[in-house]
Amino acid sequence: MSSFNPDLLPKFFRLRQEFERSRLDNVGASVQSELARILPADLSELSVAVTVGSRGIANIDTITFHCVEFLKARGATPFVVPAMGSHGGATADGQTQVLASLGVTETAMGCPIRSSMEVVEVCQATEGFPVYFDRFAFEADRVLVVNRIKPHTRFAGVIESGLMKMMLIGLGKQKGAEVYHQVIHNYSFDQIMRSVAKEVIAKCSIVGGLAILENAYEETGAIFAAEATEIESREAELLETVKCWMPKLPFEKSELLMIDQIGKNISGTGMDTNVIGRKKNDHAAIEGEKPDIHHIYVRGLTEATHGNASGIGLSELCHRRVIESMNQQATRMNCITAGHITGGMLPVDFESDFSALKTACKLSGYVPPQEVTAMWIQDTLHLAEIECSEVFLSQARERGLEILGPPSPLEFDSHGNLLPRFP
Repeated sequence: MSSFNPDLLPKFFRLRQEFERSRLDNVGASVQSELARILPADLSELSVAVTVGSRGIANIDTITFHCVEFLKARGATPFVVPAMGSHGGATADGQTQVLASLGVTETAMGCPIRSSMEVVEVCQATEGFPVYFDRFAFEADRVLVVNRIKPHTRFAGVIESGLMKMMLIGLGKQKGAEVYHQVIHNYSFDQIMRSVAKEVIAKCSIVGGLAILENAYEETGAIFAAEATEIESREAELLETVKCWMPKLPFEKSELLMIDQIGKNISGTGMDTNVIGRKKNDHAAIEGEKPDIHHIYVRGLTEATHGNASGIGLSELCHRRVIESMNQQATRMNCITAGHITGGMLPVDFESDFSALKTACKLSGYVPPQEVTAMWIQDTLHLAEIECSEVFLSQARERGLEILGPPSPLEFDSHGNLLPRFP
């Protein structure tokens, strides 16, 4: 018998969940019609900066392309600006490479990409700190802010992650992001975001915002444009819609959550804390927070994260390949800038999945492995189909969840690593 004996671990079965699935049939047409609703008919001879962040937003290349085409049709001269704070290793070339990984290149967009870490000090905020803004965007005649609306991974409020955060963190580049994350410790996230956004809208030629909403299947669910003065109120409304669409784990308490991959294209913290239940505490759910996960095991990084393992510190266990594939400089820079230093701390690593899972079972208490509660997911974006340990089978049946197969032993290769169950 192989030394990687699956009988020492729980069996797993696959289930399917159903989530709200509002979806746009023609993303490009929606972009154009929404922009037509808020932008002037004549933008002749005006340069317009179009912002693109580092997140893995569905159809971001298509959305950006149609923004550019619309602006050209109105006589403007558009260009793309990376609006991603300190991502891409906090270098101009690194941020251009992040855009390329998303399909946003000069050739594909049909316009220049102007990437720089240089910023302009716009003014002093009411609270007494400098407001910074990307130099290229500041020098443009107009700025169109484009971003996805979603719950933030660390801060809760009426407005969380979206257009206003991009004006604050994304367009503030590394220098601005660092300052803002510092002052958030002195004031609330909500106050700082509103304070900076007010100054940016007043002084940085913001022509409007294009808000992207995604459903639980990582598809473009809706697109809405807002004039600059409407961004704040509109974003608050849209966040409530997105919260209702978000995917979630099927069970609210589990000893183990196994995640195939984390990365900046998945979430700002690599794994979405709104899904794993660790928004306020890196290693445990606080009172009233769900789900309650005892231990998290991370098996790898996404290719699109380019070695940035920010958020790995939220896990207790990881495969050794995670450590080996990390870009420690990029990870540290991101975590320091974000004021989330523990997000870059390293978990205990293992040379094989089998070793990690055996340890996780021991850490689950004085129960046989067959009774350990565990869930296995591809990442925190893809939760429609997940693997669950056998002990969850009765709960799944009681709730009417679709069970796709009976519990079966985990399968390992000759090195003790799991054979894939996800694409």
